[in-house]
Amino acid sequence: MAMPSEGFDANQLIVIAIGDPAGIGMEVTLKALASPSLPSKLHPQLVGCRKSLELTYAQLQAQGISPLANPKNLDIKDLPLQSTLQPGYPTAQSGAASFLWLTKATELLLKGRARALVTAPIAKQAWHAAGHHYPGQTERLKELVGADQASMLFTAISPHNGWRFNTLLATTHIPLAAVPQVLTPELVRAKLNVLKAFCQRFKTDPSIAVAGLNPHAGEQGQLGHEELKWLIPMLKRWKTEHPEIQLDGPLPPDTCWLSAAKAWHGIPCAQTPDGILALYHDQGLIPMKLLAFDSAVNTTLGLPFLRTSPDHGTAFDIVGKGCARPDSMLAALKAAWELTESS
Repeated sequence: MAMPSEGFDANQLIVIAIGDPAGIGMEVTLKALASPSLPSKLHPQLVGCRKSLELTYAQLQAQGISPLANPKNLDIKDLPLQSTLQPGYPTAQSGAASFLWLTKATELLLKGRARALVTAPIAKQAWHAAGHHYPGQTERLKELVGADQASMLFTAISPHNGWRFNTLLATTHIPLAAVPQVLTPELVRAKLNVLKAFCQRFKTDPSIAVAGLNPHAGEQGQLGHEELKWLIPMLKRWKTEHPEIQLDGPLPPDTCWLSAAKAWHGIPCAQTPDGILALYHDQGLIPMKLLAFDSAVNTTLGLPFLRTSPDHGTAFDIVGKGCARPDSMLAALKAAWELTESS
């Protein structure tokens, strides 16, 4: 693997911000980059601390773990750590480092020097300790690029049959108590448009399901009024405007993902949506992670470039044990390449 990024076309470069240095980001990155299933033309450029990557590589090698990408053969934008960190223990220093690495990686994308961005997990508490009060990387990216909206979509390809499983979140990193106030007809409409456009990358007339906000989707106003008051009327209007889309909902949240679960496991199902709109974070991510934890990819839409990320966190409890699975990071790298194929 060639080292300098200058010798590569920008369309070959995938920039990787390696996440919190106290977490598993470096481990899963080195494991994923050693996979023979990566596109042969993909050239990764890592943004982070070269010394830390080399130390992680040496530790994993000493445990007999292979295959691994050797940092000596990798293209790394070296931004060294300013102090020694203890693996598995996030600090203000680790938060400051991952914040800087994400920022610098984004600058490369904004200058048109790469095809897409992949981000390893960060620790929000470490960012906050460093004085960076963001709910997550998505919100920081939105600020850096000056985007009005950025959407979190989770996508995974079933290992059983190749079926693509898509869930988009209407609201993201906010308290549950704030969800009813943040949800508006305008927001849900905008998110439906984003989900429609994503699903139409793969199918001209996709089907979309929308989960209700309340138990049993409000049960005709007995368990909440949002569905009757504005969600159902808004969905009817949107469906009229987009007759090519089969739209179902609002569906009871406790059954909304059942057909997707069957499709994921290769069980024939007559009505499986191509995309599901969840109205809040855990509503969408609990079924997504239960079904596809090792292969789901967090995809940020609405930026000037594509960003993908593993769907897991920093896993501080297993740092240094060599057991972190690279599946989701590998899927994030492949998705960053494949979803920009026609761009």
